[in-house]
Amino acid sequence: MKTITIAPLSTPQTLTRAAWDAVLCASKLYLQTAEHPSAGPVLDAGLPFVSMDDLYESSDDYDALNDAIADRLVSDGDCVYAVMGDGCFSQLSAIREAAKKHGFRVDVLPGVSYAKAAFPELQDAQIYTARTLPKRVDPSVPLCVQELDNPIIAGEVKLALSEIYPDEWPVTLATMQKDGHYSRRTFPLTELDRKRTLFAGSVLLVMPASFEERTRYGYYDLVSVMQRLRAPGGCPWDREQTHESLKADLIEECYELNDAIDEQDDAHIVEELGDVLMDVVFHSTIASEQGRFTENDVADGIVNKMIYRHPHVFGTEKAETTEAVLKRWDELKQAEKHQKTQKEILCAVPKRFPALMRSAKVQKRARKVGFDWNDVTEALPKVYEELDELKAAMNGSGDVSEEAGDLLFAIVNVVRLLGLDGEQILHDATDKFIARFGNMEELAAADGHVLSDLSLSEQDRYWEKAKKCLFSE
Repeated sequence: MKTITIAPLSTPQTLTRAAWDAVLCASKLYLQTAEHPSAGPVLDAGLPFVSMDDLYESSDDYDALNDAIADRLVSDGDCVYAVMGDGCFSQLSAIREAAKKHGFRVDVLPGVSYAKAAFPELQDAQIYTARTLPKRVDPSVPLCVQELDNPIIAGEVKLALSEIYPDEWPVTLATMQKDGHYSRRTFPLTELDRKRTLFAGSVLLVMPASFEERTRYGYYDLVSVMQRLRAPGGCPWDREQTHESLKADLIEECYELNDAIDEQDDAHIVEELGDVLMDVVFHSTIASEQGRFTENDVADGIVNKMIYRHPHVFGTEKAETTEAVLKRWDELKQAEKHQKTQKEILCAVPKRFPALMRSAKVQKRARKVGFDWNDVTEALPKVYEELDELKAAMNGSGDVSEEAGDLLFAIVNVVRLLGLDGEQILHDATDKFIARFGNMEELAAADGHVLSDLSLSEQDRYWEKAKKCLFSE
């Protein structure tokens, strides 16, 4: 089988015997670049090679570059590709994919990473390239970021790390010199993208930051905080809480989040989203202590659900419109919940919903099987019909509570068919009432009256005045 051998050159001082022997014995030698200090041993030995530098110059982006390099390697059969660094680089997946299509094998020889070459004293460290740096790193462990080759990439790394470390946190940049040795400079993280000596062999070292030293935190920091609060010696109140005791708190926080969204205040939205997230973590921590599930189980469940219910994104199905997406969503949800009848689908609407919201949700689900008015003009007479039945019940012919409920349900139907949110417009009507009532109170006070001392007819006179005042504003 034809083989593409990846020979890591790293630095002249850390070049392995296996990599150098492969380079010396290569029937066809490719060099990732001839413009890097790591290429020094090949150039000094006068070995014949083909450089990939022309592809670096002509490719529009990194994906195109990786594909072009992979195509060149598979075009010549057995070859050795001498690369800078330790061989675990971004081109490797493209090379392996191309090799698989052509029936080639890819062997990656052992090499020394830039991080190990630049900071040989480090025993344990997280090592990533600038382009593979994850959003979540462990700030309690040293971090090395390799291949900081230009200010744009350095700026992206700085922004990512600024989500975890303070802006003034000291970082050390190691830059490879022409002889392959590294020089180091330490400066604040905020200055990273201002350095002019960035190079493909540059390595950034970020030393650990304790919880107390950091100024920004992430999801797993919240998990740690909650675990600490619940642990012996933590907060007595937090340790006493249960799933049941926290139910009302979660609902309250969701309503406060809705208020923040209505205010269009980003800072308030962030605060309230944090409160909701804290409740999620609180419940997950309680369950974890009981050996029932963890926060990772919660995240795993929702990720799998999103993948399952979006086959047009994560699978091969097609859905070109929002209507098609929602129809398929309902089908998948019904299968997932093992709902075989329409009654089961209606019963699945949570009973804990506010009654107005629950009735609208049930009506919408009934509509999906065609059980609904065609438009609001057909639904409106039902309101009058239910109103007449309520009047009859009040006169002794029927159940007043039942008929009042039917009237409310019919009104929800009308509101829904008008395309309005019943919860929202009732909130708005309540706010309007409060505003008018306050104005009425002010008008009465201006005349030296207290509302509670006035008769209903006198109060009604001020109510009409308040109405006119609000309309004129």
